[in-house]
Formats: sequence, C-alpha cells, structure tokens
Amino acid sequence: MHRKFEDELHAIRDELLLMASLTEQAICGSVASLKDRDPMLAKKIIADDIHINQQELKIDNMCLDQMALKNPVAGDLRLITAAMKINNDLERIGDHAVNIAEKTLILVQEPELKPLIDIPRMASIAMDMMKKAIDAFIHNNSDEAKKVIEMDAQVNALEQQIIRELMTYLASDPKTINRALALIMVAKNLERVGDLSTNLAEEVVFMVDAKLIKHPQPPLK
Repeated sequence: MHRKFEDELHAIRDELLLMASLTEQAICGSVASLKDRDPMLAKKIIADDIHINQQELKIDNMCLDQMALKNPVAGDLRLITAAMKINNDLERIGDHAVNIAEKTLILVQEPELKPLIDIPRMASIAMDMMKKAIDAFIHNNSDEAKKVIEMDAQVNALEQQIIRELMTYLASDPKTINRALALIMVAKNLERVGDLSTNLAEEVVFMVDAKLIKHPQPPLK
C-alpha cells in the first residue's frame, strides 16, 4: 500500500511538471507575441489556455483522491496541500499570459510605441523564478526556494522602472495613452507572475520545513 501511495505522489509531481511547462510556454509565448507584434501567436496563447485549465482540474482531482482515500499525515499531507496550492498558482500564471496576449491584440493595431527591452527582461526573471521554485518542489529543497523569494525584488524594480518610463511618454504625448497604458498593464501582469512564483517558493518552504513564511509575525516587544 505504501509503495502504491509513493507512486501516486510521484505521479502528482510529474503532472505538476507538465503544468509548469504549459504555463512557461504560455508566458514566453505571450511575451514573444508582444515583442514580435504577432497577433496569430497571441490568439494561440489565448486558445491554448483551456489546456492549462484542464490540467489544473486533473491535478486537483488527483490530490483530492489521495486525501480522501489515503488520509495522509505530516509530510505527505503537506506535500499534497502544497501541490494543490502550487497547481492553482500555476493556473493563475497562465491567466496572466492570456492577459498579456490580449494586450498584444490591442497594441498591434497601432504603431509600436518603443522597442521592448525591460518587459522581456522582466518576463525572463519571473520565469526563472517559477522554474526554480518548481525545481525546489521536486527536489524538496527549501534553501533554493528561499533564493527564489529574494529574486522578487528584481521583478518589482523593473516594473517600477517600466512604469516611470511609460509615464514620460504619456506626459509628452497624450496620443500615446492607449499604448502606454497597455504596456503598463503588461508590466503589472508580469509583476503578478513574480508574486505567484514567490508563492510557489513559500509553499515549498512550508512543505519541507513545516514553516509558514507568507505572513511573518513581527517580533514581540
């Protein structure tokens, strides 16, 4: 029985790896559609989101089955609950990919406002965070997960830099408002991807160390 349970936990990990791969493809594709001004790719990202949603349901059902049938405790219970939360956060990252692709469809209707440099950098860091968090989950490595959490400051700094730059366009030429606001929303979506990747890492720390670090308590006076 225990061996079968271990096999089922490995199956959940494998499905989460697939979920992470689908999500990474979605974010990278949405940013590529924006950078290359490719509406067909943007539409594909939007249409393919159904596969991410279906994968989320599959993993949730696998986890719920194990909780109902095996009544896991301690480390196994933390693994399954972490898997469910990670699964949900990956689906939300996929939703942000859709949001970015939708902005592509708006932006391709007007001339390019500016070359995109910081937005692809921001996406690259956020995706690196996500991949490292998933790797930490697979290898039960809370130290690596904590490094992911520290990376979020880079994403936040780039977001603020992008917004400041775009606000100068708005101030100098009101006709840029639609394009500038669309790019600001792209930056905000990528900032949320960074936040969600931080959530993934925090779940790994909880799973491995049994420590909640999402809402650290202030020291007692």
